[in-house]
Amino acid sequence: MTDLSHYRNIGIFAHVDAGKTTTTERILSLTGKIHKIGEVHDGEATTDFMEQEAERGITIQSAAVSAYWKDHRLNIIDTPGHVDFTVEVYRSLKVLDGGVGVFCASGGVEPQSETNWRYANESEVARIIFVNKLDRVGADFYRVVKQIEDVLGANPLVMVLPIGSEDNFTGVVDLLTRKAWVWDGSDDPMNYEIQDVPEDMVDQVEEWREKLIETAVEVDDDAMETYLEGEEPDMDTIKKCIRKGTRELAFFPTYTGSAFKNKGIQLVLDAVVDYLPDPTEVDPQPIIDEEGNETGEFAIVDPDEPLRALAFKIMDDRFGALTFIRVYSGKLEKGMTVLNTATGKTERIGRIVEMSADDRIELDGAQAGDIVAVVGMKNVQTGHTLCDPKHPATLESMVFPDPVISIAVAPKDKGGSEKMGIAIGKMVAEDPSFRVETDEDSGETILKGMGELHLDIKIDILKRTHGVDVEVGKPQVAYRETITKRIEDSYTHKKQSGGSGQYGKIDYVIEPAETGEGFSFESQVTGGNVPREYWGAVENGFATSMEQGVLAGFPCEDVKVTLMDGAYHAVDSSALAFEIAAKGAYRQTMPKAGPQLMEPIMKVDVFTPEDHVGDVIGDLNRRRGMIKSQEAGATGVRIKADAPLSEMFGYIGDLRTMTSGRGQFSMEFSHYAPCPKNVAEEVIKEAQERNAKK
Repeated sequence: MTDLSHYRNIGIFAHVDAGKTTTTERILSLTGKIHKIGEVHDGEATTDFMEQEAERGITIQSAAVSAYWKDHRLNIIDTPGHVDFTVEVYRSLKVLDGGVGVFCASGGVEPQSETNWRYANESEVARIIFVNKLDRVGADFYRVVKQIEDVLGANPLVMVLPIGSEDNFTGVVDLLTRKAWVWDGSDDPMNYEIQDVPEDMVDQVEEWREKLIETAVEVDDDAMETYLEGEEPDMDTIKKCIRKGTRELAFFPTYTGSAFKNKGIQLVLDAVVDYLPDPTEVDPQPIIDEEGNETGEFAIVDPDEPLRALAFKIMDDRFGALTFIRVYSGKLEKGMTVLNTATGKTERIGRIVEMSADDRIELDGAQAGDIVAVVGMKNVQTGHTLCDPKHPATLESMVFPDPVISIAVAPKDKGGSEKMGIAIGKMVAEDPSFRVETDEDSGETILKGMGELHLDIKIDILKRTHGVDVEVGKPQVAYRETITKRIEDSYTHKKQSGGSGQYGKIDYVIEPAETGEGFSFESQVTGGNVPREYWGAVENGFATSMEQGVLAGFPCEDVKVTLMDGAYHAVDSSALAFEIAAKGAYRQTMPKAGPQLMEPIMKVDVFTPEDHVGDVIGDLNRRRGMIKSQEAGATGVRIKADAPLSEMFGYIGDLRTMTSGRGQFSMEFSHYAPCPKNVAEEVIKEAQERNAKK
C-alpha cells in the first residue's frame, strides 16, 4: 500500500518559450532522474523526444515523467505551449491535481498563458507560479506579478524575492524563513549557500513578508485571530494556511529563478510538496450516465474501491501503442480484465509501465492516484473510461474543439495509400483535435486541424515518422452557413402509382436560432395530423440536410425548425416518406430564408517591437482585422485583434519580414461571423467550380 499523501500529480504549463521544458529538465536532474541535462535549444531535452520537437525547440506532445523529491512521488506532465496544441494542455489538466504555471520574466503574461490559465481555472486545478528567465535582458519580477493580477485576475502570493536581475541575478530570498539562497556562477544547482538577507533588501523583505502572512491567514479564522492580536502564527500554521488557500484557489504561491542557470528550482520543488494537493485532497471525479449527466456518485480515491480509470492520451512509439491512464479509484493489475464503458467491450491489461520521458520502467500494477501507461491496448481512445466489469461506471469524458482548417493530401506514389491510411489512423487516435475524412465525390483525403502549424507538424510526422511522402493541397477554411429570415412553408411528398405509395405532408417554420445553438427541432402538432412516430423522421430529414448548406455546401448551423401541422395517409405514409418530405422541404425553403455564409474569426495576439507597431496594425487592417487593444510592455507592444482565418494564412512570414524577425503571434478560434458579400461570392464561386469538376 502506497501512502497517497506522498503523491503529487502535476503539470507544467505556459506560453511558448517561457521555459517549461527547461524547467522540467532541471527538476529531473535535481530529483536524480537524469544525469546529463539536455537543452531545448540543442534539441536534446529529455521530454522533447519527437524529432519535430527537437528540431523546432517546441513541445508538441505532453510527456509524462515520474520523479521523487523528499519522499514524495511526482508524476510530472510537461505540456506544449503552442496554441495549436492546447488540446494537449486541456486533456492533461483534466487528470492533474496541481500545476506549475511558468511565466517568462521579460515576456510576462503572454497570450497562451491566458488560455492555459483559463483552462486550469475551469478544471479547478491548484497552481503555483514560477517566474522564469530572471537572467534575461528586460526581466522584471515585480512587473510580471502585477500582470498576473491585472491580466489573469489571479492573486499571486509572493513567496520569494529575487536578489538582483538580468546579468546580476544571483539568488532569491525565502520570505518565510528570511534566508537568502545564493548560487555561485558555476551553473550547478547544488552549488548554493544559505545566507542572511542582503542589507539593502531587509526593509523590502519585511514589507513583502507581512503581505504574505496577512494573505495566508485570511483562510483560517483562528490563525487570523492570533495574527490580529499581534502575534505571528508559528511556521507550521502559516504553511497549513498557504496549503489551504492554494487548494481553494484563493491565491497562488509565486516563486522566481532561472531554470537555464539552475537557480531557484529547489524552492519550487519544495512548494510542490508543501502546497499542492495530493490525489485524496481534490474533489473526486463525478460518475456520469449515458446522457452525460452526473449521477451523484463519485470515483473515490481509494485503492479498495472498484477500479475507475480514465485514458487521457494515446501515443504511438517504437514500443507500440501506449495508453496513458490516470487511475482514480481501485487497482489496475497486470493480466486483469477491464471494461471500456465507451465501447462496451472488455480488454486485458498487458504490460504496465511507469514513464520516464521515453524510457519505460515495468510495473506489476498501479493504484488510485497513479498515472501510468499501458502497452498495446486495442480499442481505447482518449476520454474512455476503464472500470471493473462487475461495477460499470463512466467518468466525465473530454470535449474537444472542432477543427477550423483543412488540407487535402494524397500519397505521391500509388502504393502509398494503404501506408498513409494506417499512419493517419494512428495519428487520429493520438490527437482528438486532428480529424480526417474522405471526400466521397473526389476521393481526396482531407486532414482537419486547429491551425497551420498543427497541420504542418502532422504532415512532417507523416513524412518522417511514418515514411509516407504526400502531396499537399492549399489550406481550406471551414466555413459554415446559416439563415437570416423566418419562413413559414408547406411541403408534400407524394408518390402514388399503383401498389403501396409514399405520402407525407408537413407544414413548418424555419427560422434563425441563437448563435452557437446549432440545429434544433420541435413539434407543435396537435390532433394527430402527423402521428408522433413520424416526428423523429421529420427531424432526421432536416438534421441530415443541414450537413450541406444551399449556398456552397458547407454545414448549416443555428437553425430552428418547428413542425406546425401536416397530413398523413393511413396506408401510404411511413417514416421514410416523412423523412423524404423533410429533405424536400429543406431544399425548397432554405434558399428563401436569406442564407448567409459564415467564416471563422480568430483571436489574434501579436507581439511587436515598438518601432513596427504602425506597420503591424496597418497590415492587420488590410487582412480585415478588428483591433481590440494595444498594450505597451517593457520590450514591445502587444496588439489584440479579431481577424478572419482566411486572411491569416502565411502570416508568420509577413510578420517576421515587417518586424525584422522580432515579431511573434498566436491565434486561436473565437467565433463564426457573417462573411462580407464580396468574400462570400468568391467562396461560393470556388465551391461551385469544385463541385462542377466532381
